[in-house]
Amino acid sequence: MLIDTHCHLSFPALASQADEVIARAELHGVDRVITVATTPEDACSAAKILDSHDNVFMAAGIHPHEAGNCTRDDLDALRRLHRGEMNEVPIDRLVAVGETGLDFHYDFAPRERQEEVFRHQIELALEVKRPLVIHAREAEQQVCDILGDHPTLAGRVVFHCFSANSATARRILDMGFWLSFTGVVTFANAEKIREAAKLVPDDRFMLETDAPYMSPEPVRKTRPNEPAFVEHTARFLAELRGVSFEDLAARTTHNAEGFFGLCKDKS
Repeated sequence: MLIDTHCHLSFPALASQADEVIARAELHGVDRVITVATTPEDACSAAKILDSHDNVFMAAGIHPHEAGNCTRDDLDALRRLHRGEMNEVPIDRLVAVGETGLDFHYDFAPRERQEEVFRHQIELALEVKRPLVIHAREAEQQVCDILGDHPTLAGRVVFHCFSANSATARRILDMGFWLSFTGVVTFANAEKIREAAKLVPDDRFMLETDAPYMSPEPVRKTRPNEPAFVEHTARFLAELRGVSFEDLAARTTHNAEGFFGLCKDKS
């Protein structure tokens, strides 16, 4: 069995066919999925999918792309959501804060505001004792510098869609954090990511699709990406790391269960 630890089922390309997407995932051995909300409003939309599928869990945060439009009311709503004060979102299926972090590639929001919203969510994760899902694009070092102010987060932070080099991976791992790999690792031009994927310890990495984006090889031209396709990434990484697909699937499932506190009975 596999777990897609990061996708966006509430995004239009997948929300319109959520039942079929989840059914296809199950056919491909993906028995649990974590859908990631990028705003409190998005979390309420995603909650409707959770209502119909007991094998779907949620992470909720404010994406750095949204930081420029983020208001005090939005931050308050996110805090109330994670405190269990918003009935729309089932608190027992809420497994992480995020995704949050910094994006210096697109710079859709001012960098100073990105950092402010990021720091708010770090404090929230510490308060509610949930893991933190990091988005870092061309900003991994700055994110690590900020996280370094909070040593108690060791073991509770995952850099989702890891796409930096092995030196950055080593810094993240040395801080006690985790890496998560998408289908990008299968791309022909992703040698630096593959080097990182080879060095990460067995007990410190997970798999994801980041659907509806970045379909892996050999279905890279298929749109949208969807949780079923995490199988391709798993098979690629198994060969890269010199282990069987079954062993890698079991290991990454165990890792995701432990990191996110997922129930094995899917309830």
